[in-house]
Amino acid sequence: MGIPCRVRDPGPPSRVQDAGPPVAYDVRFAEVLGGEAQLLTLYDQALFSEGPVWWPAREMLVWSDIEGRRVLGWRADGAVEVVLDATPFNNGNAVDAQGRLLHCEHGRRCISRTGPDGETVVLVTHFAGRRLNSPNDLVVAPDGAIWFTDPTYGIENPKQGCPAPAELDHHSVYRYDPETGALTRMADLVQPNGIAFSPDGRVLYVSDSDLGRHHILAFDVGEEGALTGRRVFRTIEPGVPDGFCVDVRGWLWSSSGSGVQVFSANGEPLGLIPTPHPCSNCTFGPGERRLFITGEESLWAVDLARPTHPDQSS
Repeated sequence: MGIPCRVRDPGPPSRVQDAGPPVAYDVRFAEVLGGEAQLLTLYDQALFSEGPVWWPAREMLVWSDIEGRRVLGWRADGAVEVVLDATPFNNGNAVDAQGRLLHCEHGRRCISRTGPDGETVVLVTHFAGRRLNSPNDLVVAPDGAIWFTDPTYGIENPKQGCPAPAELDHHSVYRYDPETGALTRMADLVQPNGIAFSPDGRVLYVSDSDLGRHHILAFDVGEEGALTGRRVFRTIEPGVPDGFCVDVRGWLWSSSGSGVQVFSANGEPLGLIPTPHPCSNCTFGPGERRLFITGEESLWAVDLARPTHPDQSS
């Protein structure tokens, strides 16, 4: 990928002073916090941070600065470098089975992929002959299929995309098969946003983040990804649920206006990690020992203790 452009030199993080400590509503979450958890700032010079994912091939946390039009990478020594520059307003990121980066692009209204040589190729741009709205977030299913959400944020906000009329009359969740190139419309929402699977791949979670609708939906996943049993998993307040992640226990960690809200697989509130301002997304590092959180100019992190029984998802 050439000589990296470093935007933060190696060095320790700083402790966040303008947010309260993590709060446990349940003893199970207290065990995960371990009594010493505190929010740390890893970087604070972005314009709008989103789409964090751990990239094993480079041993770094990758995230998008949508408005800064860069994909950034944080390393364990504290250094931050530009992974991709002058991006087409990239948002969500994921890693495929071959270890390559996948991206949602607002500008080109597509799903793209970056290989180890740094070259980015476009995978899908249209559905039924019409341009996608502005792909927002994506996840790779256990079978290798790429699932993504397609709201209209990127064609409405000139800071985060290229304003244009929508060509589709629906805002949908899609399944893209990278082997066959087939793109299937799986569900319609008001403004589909964050997306993740349960650990066994049998439940799909999608946030619907319209101003008048701020909940996370759950679907049962059947053969070839067929979705049934649509239901509200949780309504998120304050703010809206943007991006989120699901851990090995099946707990869902959601962004909100107050910080990261944590729920059991049954939807019980377990705890809160307050952030100084609304956060946009979150993901785990190796072994789920560190949670990375994005929000506006910041990349934050909180170190966690592994629970005694991580298979207790309820």
